[in-house]
Amino acid sequence: MSGNWIEVCGKDEIDEEDVIRFDHDGRTFAVYRSPDDEFFATDGLCTHEHIHLADGLVMDEIIECPKHNGRFNYKTGEAKGAPVCVNLKTYPVKIEDGAVFISV
Repeated sequence: MSGNWIEVCGKDEIDEEDVIRFDHDGRTFAVYRSPDDEFFATDGLCTHEHIHLADGLVMDEIIECPKHNGRFNYKTGEAKGAPVCVNLKTYPVKIEDGAVFISV
């Protein structure tokens, strides 16, 4: 997949089963680390109220928005029920030399 690869952070800066916020070029992204040491990236704002997802709870491949408990699968971006009904956009992630990159 083509795109611009942007360095987000070192892979050790994201705890297992956690999320960090990353802002770039006026956009907010969320980058996740699964319990299996895989990394994923989505848009960083809830599609319902535009709240920062990095402030939410991550568990079992789900990010829960901190405002109205909207839930998304962080691997696929799929909205998992009310109040959210619009999926998150996902982005390719790669790890090189211990750094996390996303393609935007």
